[in-house]
Amino acid sequence: SWDPGAAERSARIAAIEATAHGLHWTFAPMVDIARDPRWGRVVEGSGEDPLLGSAMAAARVRGFQGADLSANNTMAATAKHFAAYGGAEGGRDYNIVEVSEQTLKEVYLPPFFAAVAAGAQTVMASFNEVNGVPLHANRRLLTDVLRGEWKFDGLVVSDWGGIQELLAHGVAATRADAGVLALKAGVDVDMVSGIYPGELPGALAQRRVAEAEIDEAVRRVLRLKYRLGLFQDPYRYSDTTRERTLTLAPEHLVAAREVGRKSIVLLKNER
Repeated sequence: SWDPGAAERSARIAAIEATAHGLHWTFAPMVDIARDPRWGRVVEGSGEDPLLGSAMAAARVRGFQGADLSANNTMAATAKHFAAYGGAEGGRDYNIVEVSEQTLKEVYLPPFFAAVAAGAQTVMASFNEVNGVPLHANRRLLTDVLRGEWKFDGLVVSDWGGIQELLAHGVAATRADAGVLALKAGVDVDMVSGIYPGELPGALAQRRVAEAEIDEAVRRVLRLKYRLGLFQDPYRYSDTTRERTLTLAPEHLVAAREVGRKSIVLLKNER
């Protein structure tokens, strides 16, 4: 739509309806820059331009999270997929990404920086590698850049089974190896693979990871739960009255039609 206001409004409505159903965390916005039409996930971003991508990323973070993250109609946003996921070689999903430092910083990273600057509470690691290093094991990007240079203090979540996939990438020989690499790189939450609960206790006993490293990941999770108000009231997002009243509310349907109209792309403008 090239309309950040419309993007922010749509995210605000999505948050209002989703939180009424008990949700408090969304895996959005997707802010990948894509310049190869062969990549089947080109919809997971706002196009090929980092300036537009940055404006849309910030707008959607503001829409989801609002002015008060502990309010019962706001939810934590997730900027994904960090990073350069849309640069997959040959347009093949999950494929390698070979990219210069200049292109990485000028094209692929700006939307993520904009999302973080707008207050995004979480970032999702991407499946791909960047210049030979898979993101789920990429301490330079997840810790040095994201937390060090950008001062991000939220949590990093893996993509679906992303820590397990470090074995397929060939950088880990065992599930325990994968867990150690991911934790040390800066991945706080292990989605689906079960490697953290299954393998980290043994890795800790063998002194392959430090208790302080596990504590720091846990601290980031607890900090987000606190910011969401879940310690004050764990059921603040569960309200059947709000669910009935706000789901597909008339004003939301009007807004959806308006945003949809603004977002239509004409492939051929004839008469």
